[in-house]
Amino acid sequence: MSRDIGLISDTHGLLRPDVHAALAGVELILHAGDVGGEEILDELSVIAPVQAVYGNTDPSDHPGLVSALDLTIGGVRIHVSHGHEVRRPTPVLLAATYAAEVIVYGHTHRQLVAQVGNTLVINPGAAGARRFDLEPSVARLRIVNGRAEVTIIPLAYDP
Repeated sequence: MSRDIGLISDTHGLLRPDVHAALAGVELILHAGDVGGEEILDELSVIAPVQAVYGNTDPSDHPGLVSALDLTIGGVRIHVSHGHEVRRPTPVLLAATYAAEVIVYGHTHRQLVAQVGNTLVINPGAAGARRFDLEPSVARLRIVNGRAEVTIIPLAYDP
């Protein structure tokens, strides 16, 4: 049995319409921070249940947002945090900081998939307003038989 999880980060108050198609059919959405408002979480919950962490632009006392998530899904340990808590997140630093088989973070707005030892480190990119001349994106995490694989999904530039 496979488990499909949507990964999103850095929406900053904007949910692009094609996020719905990109994450259609996932059983859970993990938001890695810089949400930008409750309406973003409400809209994502139309697709699937949402669990979210706060980023450096979100209030740390925002209801529904936590500093980090540590989950086990399909036998795979997953850690989600924004990344700003380690100042300048890199795959090596995150893998050394958190004990998980999959680490999901945001903050840099740069899509990234890296294998560090036995840890898969994923930044789904920024799904909100275009910044730093980077392509907006989300990701889909698929867990099959205790193994994780990820696909980055580009989003349209215009909201």
